[in-house]
Amino acid sequence: MIRTVKTTPYTDQKPGTSGLRKKVPVFQQPNYVENFIQSVFDSLEAFQGKTLVIGGDGRFYNREVIQKAIAMAAANGFGEVIVGQGGILSTPAASNIIRKYKAFGGLVLSASHNPGGPHEDFGIKYNISNGGPAPEKVTEAIFARSKAIDSYKIADIGQVDIDKVGSVKAGEMTVKVIDPVADYAELMESLFDFEAIRTMFASGFRMTFDAMHAVTGPYAKEILENRLGAPNHTAHNFVPLPDFGGHHPDPNLVHAKHLFDEMMRDDAPDFGAASDGDGDRNLIIGNGIFVTPSDSLALLAANAHLAPGYKDGLKGIARSMPTSAAADRVAEKLGIGIYETPTGWKFFGNLLDAGLATICGEESAGTGSDHVREKDGLWAVLLWLNILAVRKESVKDIVTKHWAEYGRNYYSRHDYEAVETERANAVVDELRARLSTLPGTSLGALRVAAADDFAYHDPVDHSESRNQGIRIMFEGGSRVVFRLSGTGTEGATLRVYIERYEADPAKHGLDTQQALADLIVAADEIAGITKHTGRSKPTVIT
Repeated sequence: MIRTVKTTPYTDQKPGTSGLRKKVPVFQQPNYVENFIQSVFDSLEAFQGKTLVIGGDGRFYNREVIQKAIAMAAANGFGEVIVGQGGILSTPAASNIIRKYKAFGGLVLSASHNPGGPHEDFGIKYNISNGGPAPEKVTEAIFARSKAIDSYKIADIGQVDIDKVGSVKAGEMTVKVIDPVADYAELMESLFDFEAIRTMFASGFRMTFDAMHAVTGPYAKEILENRLGAPNHTAHNFVPLPDFGGHHPDPNLVHAKHLFDEMMRDDAPDFGAASDGDGDRNLIIGNGIFVTPSDSLALLAANAHLAPGYKDGLKGIARSMPTSAAADRVAEKLGIGIYETPTGWKFFGNLLDAGLATICGEESAGTGSDHVREKDGLWAVLLWLNILAVRKESVKDIVTKHWAEYGRNYYSRHDYEAVETERANAVVDELRARLSTLPGTSLGALRVAAADDFAYHDPVDHSESRNQGIRIMFEGGSRVVFRLSGTGTEGATLRVYIERYEADPAKHGLDTQQALADLIVAADEIAGITKHTGRSKPTVIT
């Protein structure tokens, strides 16, 4: 039986760069989940009888929302739902399933790298038929509908068993429960030289992978250990837990410090990596060297031809605006396009679909390619393994040789988390008002060459996205970028990105914060961060 349930709107269901993210108790409010999912369905057309993919990262409240979503999909006329066994699908795996099985779209239940648990974060994101996050015109329509919604449809189908692989009927709709790993592993095997990587592991190559009790655990266990022959226990913390074991599932140097410490020991493994809550981010650390996400993007692009899936070369490289310009120099040498987009993977979708770019990346530890329409943490790890297997050099040697050839972009991100929204807005608003007066001014030895509020003009659909981050460019190529993040659930996060280019190999061995010291001081002076926020230092430095 299909019921139409009366409801009243919530005013706070505006999707951010990665869907709707709130604390679990917010989602647990009466009809909150139902309102948002119905607003998604009401914003779509011609999906009757089509396939919807549903999956999540296993965080708290994942199973409950999946049951609601299945029942609502049945009531609204979908013909089939594909769901990962146990409700598990990494974000890149969900993208692959949408594409492989030509689904109409998908609901990805995740708050990515944010903490999980009864009082932590949850999220719902709609992905379109190309497998990528819904573009702004869709998310804007969803938000508009959420403010006017007065009812939702739901089918009385009872609990669907999502723990057993196979197909069952839910009213007139079919629910297909699939192995969440198999299709993704098959895709990875088509892209990378698994035999070369197996040979490397058989020769004694040592690796450690921290799945952070998040969604990539089953994927890493199957691919690294079962298919590539890495020793047992190569994958750590591989059982997904609703609260990620009480830890923050963000693979950065703060929340994965134990991995960094292990890789800096004299007896460290050859390669260390981690992935985040929903599997779309990565951390890469070699024996004695941390590889920044910006550098990793450039290195992967420069060496991608060593993997079978990219042997014919790249069509182009795309990076988010705050990401360092290291990839730009690779694109220039390869003679291919480089695209600078706003933060948010959805902006890469048009470039990938149009065949303008092959590899994309963001400074926030997201890298991926045209194999799916999401960033993909394990993909980046496997491409690194492929490169290491072919080049037969250490991570440190590969990185230092790259810097010698292309120059080094010293780069760091300073995050001021959970700042009162008004204070964070004051930083950006005041700075935005002064942009026209900054060029030509000096801060110590630094002289401002240009300043703007980044606007993106999409070369494919010609849409425009304004106010995407404030850029202060200095003479000599250094820059500072200020941006408010849209991925948190509490207050505002002010992100400050600091970058200096150094061509001289003799100056490539400096500590990053030391190399950026004068720019760090200049950033505070220009924006008045301490004055506006009361913070004398960042919450997190990466």
